[in-house]
Amino acid sequence: MTETPLWFTSSYSGNGGACVEVAANFAASRGVVPVRDSKDPGGPVLAFSAEAFASFVAGMKAGEFPLA
Repeated sequence: MTETPLWFTSSYSGNGGACVEVAANFAASRGVVPVRDSKDPGGPVLAFSAEAFASFVAGMKAGEFPLA
C-alpha cells in the first residue's frame, strides 16, 4: 500500500498566498518532510530530513530567522 502525503498549511499562515504546505505524515514512516508551494500543488516538492525540518521549526520558534 502506497502512503499518500497529507498536505497542510500552518494555521499561522495568512490568506496572502505566500504559503508552503508540508506533509508531516511522512516524518515517522519515511524520515522525511515534503514541502511544496501552496500556489503550485502540482509543482516541485522539496524533501527535508525529519531532523532538519524539526531543527528549522525550532529555530523559527526561537526567532533565529527574522521575517522580512
